[in-house]
Amino acid sequence: MYRHTRPFAESHRVSERPPVLLGDTKPAVADIAAIARGRVPVELTAGMERRLEAARAVVEQQLAANVPVYGLTTGLGAGVDTRLGLADVTAFQQRVPQARAVSVGAPVPVETVRAIMAARLSGFAGGASGISPGVAVTLVQALNAGVHPVVHSLGSIGEADLAQMSDVTRGLMGHGEAEFGGEILPAADALSRAGVTPLVLGPRDGHAMVSANAFSIALACLALDDLDRLIDWSFSGTALAFEAFRAATGVLDPRVLSLRPAFGQEEAGARLMQLFAGSALLHEGAARRLQDPLSYRCAPQIWGALLHGREEAAEATGIELCGPGDNPVVLIEEGLLVHNGNFDTTALALSWERLGMAMVQCASAVTHRCMQIMSPGISDLPRFLSPMGSSRNGFATVQKTLAALEAEIRHLATPMAFPPIPVADGIEDHASLAPGVLAKTATIIDRFRLLVAIEMIVSAQAVELRGVAHTLGAGTARAYAWVRNCVPPLTEDRAQGADFSAMAELLREESPATTLLVTD
Repeated sequence: MYRHTRPFAESHRVSERPPVLLGDTKPAVADIAAIARGRVPVELTAGMERRLEAARAVVEQQLAANVPVYGLTTGLGAGVDTRLGLADVTAFQQRVPQARAVSVGAPVPVETVRAIMAARLSGFAGGASGISPGVAVTLVQALNAGVHPVVHSLGSIGEADLAQMSDVTRGLMGHGEAEFGGEILPAADALSRAGVTPLVLGPRDGHAMVSANAFSIALACLALDDLDRLIDWSFSGTALAFEAFRAATGVLDPRVLSLRPAFGQEEAGARLMQLFAGSALLHEGAARRLQDPLSYRCAPQIWGALLHGREEAAEATGIELCGPGDNPVVLIEEGLLVHNGNFDTTALALSWERLGMAMVQCASAVTHRCMQIMSPGISDLPRFLSPMGSSRNGFATVQKTLAALEAEIRHLATPMAFPPIPVADGIEDHASLAPGVLAKTATIIDRFRLLVAIEMIVSAQAVELRGVAHTLGAGTARAYAWVRNCVPPLTEDRAQGADFSAMAELLREESPATTLLVTD
């Protein structure tokens, strides 16, 4: 029988995979996603522990010498001109997260909080932050015990996510609220129930915890985890649309694509051709038209741009994940603390803006293909794909949903990464706005997933009406089976919103490479 998919949360149970070891190798986006969504435990390597100790010794030497070091012996932001008395150094670190806990808006999901904590640990791995080793230990203990400070979504402009990192830090100190075992509790109670000792901040520790882009990095890692599955599905949906429309596959000829190898188009063409393996559509004369609409004809170019955008965003995210965004940074070998601007995330924000715009192009193509396949004058199929005739609505009103989703995606892709108004008495006169860019791009991914789900359902209906379900390629047959395992064909008119949502959840949870489970 057809089944609607299980809730997303049920597909992210505690993983049985080995712990993620932080410290000796560069963590991958997949590691952060596994910690965040799969509850994979975390361990610090002996090498990381040694680096933390060595870097901490440098901080203590600088403190003992009472030299001016930003955030250690001076104030922060516009307060850089204020020297701290040695008696106030530790107390100042306690005040840092309290004074910067200004986030507002809805709390972010637990998986995002876990990704933030994991990303900050990744930043600590090289030793350049100079934190007390106990700070990293507390982060590990909280992650593994499942204690998650409540973090609000708004308040960062991307030059270190101070507001959200202050939420994390305060929660681990026992202030504010935290989630534990599905309950929102006073943070001190959550730590106590989990058996985690509250975070103790020494010199530099408060500044090192909050002055980081871990919120932005977390959003990027989770968005990439979602996007990679969705890109795979979007290729399946595109190929199934080709089958349904009987579009010409000559546009995928590698000899042609190699003549003008625009970013990603050869890979996109190859991926589509792989899905058509064994399809009757590859036979001479199978296509209905000499030239198809551009949303079909230019599919390798459009999806090639998406692949290129994804690669750029992934590379920028990996750089942020594996590098310290601290100011100052510790140079262990030289025994120095050096002031810098490595916390700036302009490159990250711009790469994700580009990715969002690439998804607009794909969303437009998907929407046009769906509209065209419902039009009898273009597709040679019944109007709105109703097998019951023109007295039925079929997929007609779905066109409004398609148009609404495409319009929202186009709106969300409007660039946001322009420097905001100066803050901190004019000292901080530039910012990347990376958190906002990443949040809106994550929403684009969600909306694009719905468009892909609709295209797959529409294309499956068209395949059946055209009578070619038995001639599909290996990959397109698999995509067709996925659809029909989730959603039955449309005969008599019915409410379809639930079908689209169920298919989108399947696309969110599963990968096309996963074994299809069909129940009778």
